[in-house]
Amino acid sequence: MIYDVKAVALPGDSGLTCVIGVRGGDEGGVTRENRHLVGAAAGVAALVPVYYLTEAAARALRTSSATFGPAPAALGYLAAVAVIVTLLTAWPAAALGCGIPLAAAGAVFALDLNAALGVAGSLPWAREGGLPWSQPDGVPWAELTEPPGTMAGMTGLYTIIGALLVLSALLPGRLRSVLGR
Repeated sequence: MIYDVKAVALPGDSGLTCVIGVRGGDEGGVTRENRHLVGAAAGVAALVPVYYLTEAAARALRTSSATFGPAPAALGYLAAVAVIVTLLTAWPAAALGCGIPLAAAGAVFALDLNAALGVAGSLPWAREGGLPWSQPDGVPWAELTEPPGTMAGMTGLYTIIGALLVLSALLPGRLRSVLGR
């Protein structure tokens, strides 16, 4: 967008001026289609951290439940997911780019667990114990037979997050996140 700036004198003896921005042509600007394409690409790129952070949170919650201990790492992982999801809801194309694959992954986990485990086993870091980073205490995340995404997929976290992202993209503009205004 190209904007023309105009200064207009306010009535009276105050000597104040008001600056008004007037929208000009669209020379050299980004088209609507390009914004949608970039948004979808940003959503697909955000899929990787959302997928792995959600899985890390689910595994940390499982570990804390098994040891009857607190789970501050799970809270941190879920907070990171919440920040990413909040940013994605401001841009409908990005929300759809991340939400549709997440909801689809959740549906596959709900409908055919063996197929979902096969696909999750082919993801990066599946052979190293599941996640690209180690647990805070240095213990491996899980058995090598448990691919990344298993806990979050089986508990329905991917379905919930994906559905929320898709629903946020379908909302009218006035009801979307404050970040989109």
